[in-house]
Amino acid sequence: MRRPHPSLRRAATALAAALASLALAAGTASATTVPVEFGTDYHDPVTAAPPISTPQTKACEVTVAEARFKDFTPYTGTYTPPTGCGTPGQWSKVVLRMDGNVKGRQYDRLGYLDIGGVQVFRTSTPEPSQDGINWSVQKDVTEYEKTLSSAQSVDMLIGNVVNDTYTGILDVNVTLTFYAPGPGRGTDAPDQVIPLSDGDSVTTGASLTVPRNSERILAEVYATGSGGGCEEFWYSATTPKASYSCQGGDDGPYREVQVSVDGKVAGIASPYPNVWTGGWSPYLWSVIPSPTAFDVRPLTFDLTPFAGLLNDGKAHTVDVEVVGVPAGQTGWSAPTNVLVWQDAHKSVVTGAVTSYEKTGPTVGNSFTDGSMRHLVTDGKDRLKVTGYLNTSHGRVTTTVERTLTTAIDHQWTPDENTDNQTGTWTDHQLVTTNGHLNRTDRTYTLDGRATVDSANRLRVVMSLTDRAHLGATRVDDSYHGDATFTLGVAREDRHAVATTSERYRLSGPGRHYDHTLATEQGVLTKDVLR
Repeated sequence: MRRPHPSLRRAATALAAALASLALAAGTASATTVPVEFGTDYHDPVTAAPPISTPQTKACEVTVAEARFKDFTPYTGTYTPPTGCGTPGQWSKVVLRMDGNVKGRQYDRLGYLDIGGVQVFRTSTPEPSQDGINWSVQKDVTEYEKTLSSAQSVDMLIGNVVNDTYTGILDVNVTLTFYAPGPGRGTDAPDQVIPLSDGDSVTTGASLTVPRNSERILAEVYATGSGGGCEEFWYSATTPKASYSCQGGDDGPYREVQVSVDGKVAGIASPYPNVWTGGWSPYLWSVIPSPTAFDVRPLTFDLTPFAGLLNDGKAHTVDVEVVGVPAGQTGWSAPTNVLVWQDAHKSVVTGAVTSYEKTGPTVGNSFTDGSMRHLVTDGKDRLKVTGYLNTSHGRVTTTVERTLTTAIDHQWTPDENTDNQTGTWTDHQLVTTNGHLNRTDRTYTLDGRATVDSANRLRVVMSLTDRAHLGATRVDDSYHGDATFTLGVAREDRHAVATTSERYRLSGPGRHYDHTLATEQGVLTKDVLR
């Protein structure tokens, strides 16, 4: 069967979404009939995040991967850029889309897509209904257009286990849509993307050699705690003296991602407290996933102050460390790319680091034992680095200042039948380039409250937020859910119920977006776009 042209599919999808929103907002009976509990089928996964805006230019679609994941065998193939949408590497935008379907019973699974060794996409999957679900994810991957400008190897894996109990095979299709250049094209894609690791690895002892005329250098780390162990719920880890099923080291639940160059910390970041679709209670995420779950956002580190050092033509060692993880304990993935912008009018750009301030991380834990055990954790770190470069357009001085804070309050009963915690993480960065300021402020919150009653009914009430000030743009992605089901019985005997909602708000110069979704027992009851 021939697939429709991308522009026709986009138009049809947009029209269907608009009609669905109108119907749900109007409260039609067919759209809002809610069962008393979860059945064998429910609405396909949806998110309130805005669709990716695309230019009104010619579009070319390329299939990158078609795979059925039922074990841990990667999909391998070859990617070839399109020829009908302008000069390769000079597109106005490139959008990745993954479509998937799964049926039966299956856990949530994590996966990645590498093109030319560069990790361009990291994702997790929804847990299916018995009757099956379809879902899709989109991501703007224009920053990788130089990698995509030539034929490349493709490596994709969503590790899965299929047997008599877990029957769900993950059937996925990944495409890239390229948009031809148009009036006012002004993408700021890097000149090179250098992969330091691939797949699910943690970057340690990687060798990095950058072009000698580099004038801006960023590292992006797809850091995720996963694997089903305690590091999947790293924010719940306790200190050794606090009796709890998930123990960490002396830092308890404090986690921080650091990038080091030649053994010196060059960047710090707070990881996002990702909750995958099997986390806490699977019925919380049956329709609406937690923020970033389907499109894992990499942590970005501005290494430009170190460009003068890195431009010496020699190989340098790059390490990524997750601070707080007990020695020898696994559970984190941190594949890393380095993005480089080059000076087009100078073959060698010299420079140096002129100042370096590092304080922390400092972590405090206060534990109180009793009928309700209580651990309070506070942590902070700060890094400020200044460096200069002698570019073709003069001396450029860059200062990167980043400040992190962590505040976690965890309370639980000795049997853990009551387990409540709140967490707030802030990650503030100020980049000053020859007096020009660029500020990025991120705040993450988690509020989870779990109880198991005498009838073995687990109830989880969960709120998550992902807030950011990105210059003049503000983003607020907020989720809330309340789910209850019976533990230790067959799926059909769980009598599961849940109400969930998400509101995504974005505002900035010339743009305002406000989208609210709500569900009950797997039925989408509200879809309002303002």
